[in-house]
Amino acid sequence: MKTRTKILTTAALTTALAVPTTALAHQQLFRPEPATSYSFITGDTAQIADGVAIGKDVDWYKSSGLGPSALNATPSTVGSAAEARYIPTDVFPGGVLPAGVTITEAQGINVLMRIGENLAKAGLSYSDVVSMRVFLQNPAGEEKMDFNGWNRAYRQFFANTNLKTGETMSVSMGSTTMEPMVVNPARPSRFALEIENLPVNGWLVEVEVDAVYPKPGKAKPTKPVKLPLKFPTPGKKSR
Repeated sequence: MKTRTKILTTAALTTALAVPTTALAHQQLFRPEPATSYSFITGDTAQIADGVAIGKDVDWYKSSGLGPSALNATPSTVGSAAEARYIPTDVFPGGVLPAGVTITEAQGINVLMRIGENLAKAGLSYSDVVSMRVFLQNPAGEEKMDFNGWNRAYRQFFANTNLKTGETMSVSMGSTTMEPMVVNPARPSRFALEIENLPVNGWLVEVEVDAVYPKPGKAKPTKPVKLPLKFPTPGKKSR
């Protein structure tokens, strides 16, 4: 069975259309319609878009580079004290991380929650994000960035529904499988880079996003995160 590339529009994120393999149709280059953006996505469970095409007259939002907020007033021995300051204690009370959750994963959740707050102030939601730039620093004592931890955090907010069936997919937080914190079909185009030093001591994650304002009446706001999260007790599997 051939893998098809699909298009999602910001006006209807769950609608997928086939895209010519070469992005050429009848010798004419694909052009996005005015005031509309299109995400090119391969398959039904892809984590990111292959790219995004933005038509003319699109209203869009561009964030600054945002890092995690210093929410942990009493950093524990998880990682370095500077890094532990950025564990979101509204998600992980007392700064205690459940089994398998890494410091980068915790900071990634922190950053993406902050991104969501900024989007809401601009009248947008996670579902309107079309592109993302991610900068990661290696945790203290580690030789390289923790991309897997970051990606688990990302899947809590993005790319967690099946585009064909619309069903919500289970995601991982550390070693636990759970429902995502925010159900969202959007797959932004994305890159992730390892940076030697992020601008704030203790930051391991910094993220920028671009979002497109949906057409009037087509907005699909995502539901706010319900806190605190419920983690299974040791020895029990989450459903």
